[in-house]
Amino acid sequence: MNTRVSDVQIGNPAPLNSYVFKVASRCNLNCTYCYVYNQGDDTWRSRPARMSDKTFEEAVERIREFALSEGRSRLSFSFHGGEPCLIGPITFDRWCRFARERLSFLDLSLAIQTNATLLDEAWCSVLKEHQVAVGVSIDGPREVNDRARIDHAGKGSYDDIVRGLAFLRKQDINFTLLCVIPIGAEPLGVHQHLLSLDPKRINYLLPDSRHSIHGQSTNIEISTPCADFLIPVFEHWWQQGTMSLRIPIFIQIARLILGGESDLDTLGGGPLSFIFIETDGDIESLDVLKICESGLANTHLNVHSQGFDVLTETPSFFRDVLVGSVPLPSACVNCPESTTCAGGYLPHRYRPGSGFNNASIWCADILKLFSHIRARLNVTPHETILRRRALDELWRLERREQ
Repeated sequence: MNTRVSDVQIGNPAPLNSYVFKVASRCNLNCTYCYVYNQGDDTWRSRPARMSDKTFEEAVERIREFALSEGRSRLSFSFHGGEPCLIGPITFDRWCRFARERLSFLDLSLAIQTNATLLDEAWCSVLKEHQVAVGVSIDGPREVNDRARIDHAGKGSYDDIVRGLAFLRKQDINFTLLCVIPIGAEPLGVHQHLLSLDPKRINYLLPDSRHSIHGQSTNIEISTPCADFLIPVFEHWWQQGTMSLRIPIFIQIARLILGGESDLDTLGGGPLSFIFIETDGDIESLDVLKICESGLANTHLNVHSQGFDVLTETPSFFRDVLVGSVPLPSACVNCPESTTCAGGYLPHRYRPGSGFNNASIWCADILKLFSHIRARLNVTPHETILRRRALDELWRLERREQ
């Protein structure tokens, strides 16, 4: 059963189920909306371009110590960047083997999030051998994708992404597509195109931004651009049968409406179950906090000098992020979705001067989307509260019987 907010004591971290290795602090693309390079944070400049063997192995040893002390039986590693494929398939293969050897006492799942432009037969052979779950970033057909997902010379990435996907399909490797909602694009045209690429799932993301810069780069003129994109996609998904394709944002909203809790850090306000490790070994919390202030995600811990057992000794803000106890914005207290949306994604609430005590920049979109899905499920906000109370009581009874 997933960790519940009510089951986490304030001041103690949630059980860490996943470790995200930022194995490359550089990228071969320069996406205009990227939260790492184009939203104000510049900590990547002072870090090694790629993680060293020493840092990766030290991180794995720290994780091994922590997993043994916590009695963990299952973990996941995700390779991220920048662009993780910059490390090359030989290094990746070596690291996967090392991790599985040192963590052989538990069930270890591996994943990679890539722009796919560097994938080839060698890469796909390694991915298949190690049963790596693959996520590929793409925002739609060429004319949509290439508006923002460009290289450092301004050239679009679509053709290179599609070539990488072809290598994955050739070796029968399932993949998830990650799409940052392209504001202003025709929703079903984007969705149908992504479907034509034959993904296992499609993960639609609200664009990352904060209050002081929101709208400057997208020239947003309509009040709910993300909801207006997602609702037609939801209707198509609903009519086609929800089991035919997994779309996490819709599934998680439905879970929240039906009284459950979200597995996404973008909704629900729950504790983090993952942590980031940068190329120099720095341990970071939610890395999208980079859009708020430079260095805000850093815990000032490093795998070369500390283990994960000292997470509770980090600054109080990080502890609050880790356990899901950042206060709800005052503007959200009386909102009918205060226990479901729970303020939305933490970085999207930030405003210089008032911190995180603000409604999400996408508040109107989230409310509109929740309202639409509620109508489809025929569940009112009051019914959600009753369902959650019943599930919490069952949870307490289960805990007493253990």
